[in-house]
Parts: sequence; structure tokens; C-alpha cells
Amino acid sequence: MLIQNPREPQTARYDLMTIWLHWATVALIVLLWVIGQTADWAPRGPLRTGLWSIHVILGLATGVVLLTRVAWRAHFGRALPPSDNGMLHATAVATHLVLYILLGAVVALGIIDASYRGFNLFGVWSVPQLGAGDAATRHNINEWHELAANLTVLVAFLHAMAALVHQYVWRDDLLNRMRP
Repeated sequence: MLIQNPREPQTARYDLMTIWLHWATVALIVLLWVIGQTADWAPRGPLRTGLWSIHVILGLATGVVLLTRVAWRAHFGRALPPSDNGMLHATAVATHLVLYILLGAVVALGIIDASYRGFNLFGVWSVPQLGAGDAATRHNINEWHELAANLTVLVAFLHAMAALVHQYVWRDDLLNRMRP
């Protein structure tokens, strides 16, 4: 695998909107995953309802951020020259595509899950149940949502590790492209 000069710093940076959308996505994924893993530890009642309500709102916000990222990238975002060529660049492009697809799937499945079973937002506003009420189907939708979320976290982790390899092993200063 060939890379540009591994000692050559990457001086080009992404625009501020791209950087902001990237880090907002990171924060949302971390918060959503942590809440999703821990909310059921809370006893049934207002705390658990509140945690799941926050999860739903952050999930919807993630959908908005994802759509904004795609629109921004398509119309205004700056495509930087690849930091490497060949297979590493192809892997980076594929990883980003997989992240976008997985994140879109997580959001869509989360919306379907909440809609299928009905949802009470902060104990104040009820989202009506749109599904037939079949417990097995609800369970499967939730399992797919969790699987897509876990795969998103895994691929995002690998993406972050690759960025750290660029920064600290190859010393190409790649992290500065997306530094806030």
C-alpha cells in the first residue's frame, strides 16, 4: 500500500461547517450509544422515560445532521486531495460510505421502532402506535436498530484508529484536516 510521503504534513483543512458537522455527529453517536446501552438500567418511571425521550430527540437530531452533512458535501463542501493513494484511499472512501449508510439505517430503524410500538415523550406527548402491535416484529425492528448502531460504533472506532495511525505512526498530520 502506497501513501503520499508519510512524513509530509497535510496542510489543507476542511471548511468549518464540515468540521462542525463531523464533530456534532461524533458527539451524537457517543451520547446515543451510551444512552441506548444504559437507559434500561434505570427503574421504570420518569427517569427511564426521560432517558429514552432524550435518545429519541438526539436520534432525530442525528438524522437532521446526517442529511445536512450529505447536502453540504454535495453542494458546498470542500473535497480535499487524498492523503494517500491506491488501496488506502479506496478504503477511506468505502469506510465513509459505510458510515453514512449505517448511520442512516440506525436513524430510520429508530424511527420505525418508536413508531411501531408507540412512544411517550417525556411523559407529556404521546407518539401513537402505528404498527400492528405484534411483539415479535417490534422485537426484530429493535434488534436491527441495535445491530446497526453497534456496527456504526465499530466502524467509527476503526475510522478513528486509522486517523490516529495517520497522526502518530505515519506522522502526516492528518488530524489537522478535521481539527475543530
